[in-house]
Amino acid sequence: MKDGLIVIAGGGGFIGGHLVASLRNQGFARIRAVDIKPFDEWYQVFHDVENLRLDLQDKENCYTACKDAVEVYCLAADMGGMGFIENNKALCMLSVLISTHMLLAAKDCGVKRYFYSSSACVYNADKQRSEDVVPLKEADAYPAMPEDGYGWEKLFAERMCSHFREDFGLETRVARFHNVYGPFGTWEGGREKAPAAACRKVIEAKRSGRHEIEIWGDGRQTRSFMWIDDCIKGIDLIMHSDIHEPLNLGSDELVTINGLYDLVEEIAGTRLRREYNLSAPKGVNGRNSDNTRIQRLLGWAPGTALRDGMEKTYAWIDERYVQKYGH
Repeated sequence: MKDGLIVIAGGGGFIGGHLVASLRNQGFARIRAVDIKPFDEWYQVFHDVENLRLDLQDKENCYTACKDAVEVYCLAADMGGMGFIENNKALCMLSVLISTHMLLAAKDCGVKRYFYSSSACVYNADKQRSEDVVPLKEADAYPAMPEDGYGWEKLFAERMCSHFREDFGLETRVARFHNVYGPFGTWEGGREKAPAAACRKVIEAKRSGRHEIEIWGDGRQTRSFMWIDDCIKGIDLIMHSDIHEPLNLGSDELVTINGLYDLVEEIAGTRLRREYNLSAPKGVNGRNSDNTRIQRLLGWAPGTALRDGMEKTYAWIDERYVQKYGH
């Protein structure tokens, strides 16, 4: 397999870029990274990799991407943090074109294995109304009531993966990501997720001398956040397993949003005044990953504590901030 062509759709993005880096480090010789963004907007670019700029909503481009591939990792989607997905539901649902056309192309091009990155946003909203959330098991996606827009597209694409395996013999594997974070990702501009947004807001407040930040919601909503290296290891295990059903891939270290900001302030060595924007997008009240199945079936568990990962993420975003804004 080290000589087989591996395709990463969304290879210019956060998780895709780290996946390309990991595959290179493992000695895979033929890697094709595909993304819609201009190359200078890719988070990581490797010049010994075949890099293609293609819009994968277009069916022909998906065939170009999948040609001669042995394995395909489909991470491409039009997405972002809660501020983006709550205000761009149609754009999020149009990712169904990527999901559909990539599956068709993978089937017709004879791809051996196909990985699809789903999301914890597929889970039933009724099970996420309390901050004291019971960790979400894979079965909790049904009866279906996912995040409107983004979550519905992800759940539909999961079903397509299942049926392409059953009907056409394409070996599909699905992971439901729970809030992945780390360096080499979006940290400003509206698509960033909570860990990166928290780092940027604290850095901005500290470096500007304003010493106040805005938090979306009341800060009591709960989440878990998975360090990127733990995610990449989980992707590899799931892709090369015999498990056909979707698996949770996330941390089970629960934290409130207030607790996340407490942690970032500690890392920054500052305390800031907080303004709570109760009308801003805040997502569900509580979400955590139940890792019972992946631990039992694959022996995977996240190995990085939130504080350790956030220290590295903060340092990386602080460096980017100074490079861009000069103070």
